[in-house]
Amino acid sequence: MDPRIRLWFQGFATSTNLLNESVMQPGEDLLVGGQAVIEGVMMRSPHSFAIAVHREAGDVAVRKEPVPRVSEKYPLFKLPVFRGVGILGQAFVLGMKAIKFSADQVLDSIESAEAGKKEPGGRGTETPPVDQKKGGEFGKWFIAVNAILATAFFILLFKLLPLTAATYFQNHSHWGESRILFNLVDGLVRLFIFVSYIGGIGLWKEFRRLYEYHGAEHKVVYNFENGKPLTVENARQYSTLHPRCGTSFLLTVMLVSIVVYTFIPFHSFGLKLLFRILLLPVIMGLSYEVIKFSAKKPGSLFAMMTTPGLWLQKITTRPPSDAQLSIGIRALEEALSLEHAYSSPKG
Repeated sequence: MDPRIRLWFQGFATSTNLLNESVMQPGEDLLVGGQAVIEGVMMRSPHSFAIAVHREAGDVAVRKEPVPRVSEKYPLFKLPVFRGVGILGQAFVLGMKAIKFSADQVLDSIESAEAGKKEPGGRGTETPPVDQKKGGEFGKWFIAVNAILATAFFILLFKLLPLTAATYFQNHSHWGESRILFNLVDGLVRLFIFVSYIGGIGLWKEFRRLYEYHGAEHKVVYNFENGKPLTVENARQYSTLHPRCGTSFLLTVMLVSIVVYTFIPFHSFGLKLLFRILLLPVIMGLSYEVIKFSAKKPGSLFAMMTTPGLWLQKITTRPPSDAQLSIGIRALEEALSLEHAYSSPKG
């Protein structure tokens, strides 16, 4: 298969899996999160992000940028519910940029290797800035097309299909017009599709590697949170399951949506589907508040809602190699270096 086509499919599949990342919670502590990308890891601190990608020649491509919090630019996003929408919206945008960067680097290194032009430099060296690089690169369409297709795919898979199935069961059962039962079936079908999807794409060799980088990201974040020096040896000892992972968040979204959809009074299939789409930001914001509250109250009912997400991470994370851990460490070190520069007194 042509490498551009293969990488585009990898990029699209990764785009549909964007929320399988550590969800940052605002607070006084320096909290970090991340995301696995094609042959690499993106790490995020409150005011910066960095991407490290392993290239065919054995070197590491790095991109890092300062990124202010959405709430610092728009005070509206400091409010409950709105803050979750702002954080998740920004995470999606940064995630798409990270996926394109990783796809560009992998494509460039493949084309360079095929042309017999192995780039100099050992593991851990930084590539030239993106605007100075030549070679294989996806166009600006990559982000736009993947974002549109990923959104359409999400609506089809997690909105239209579950609603269709629940409507079918309602029309062929004796439960009457019970909105509770209808939305319970809708939620169970959505959960089944979700688990089947993340399990199915994990059978793809290239995506198994993405799950390994996902595991590396979690281990490195644990390493940082426990205050130990960022080393492969230290990161290796930690679990690949992290309570702030987007897998847990998505499961919480599905549970919250069952409750929210129960209050939709419409009987028309079209209006039910429309309001499921329109209420998505509200559900995301409410789910973020549940995650945030559960972190503060580990023994609460809300915390129990997030526990099954840890079980699902046994599908979306795999034990990483030491090389993958080193990529995660490199990404976090670069993000933290920008964060410290941001926090240092000016002048």
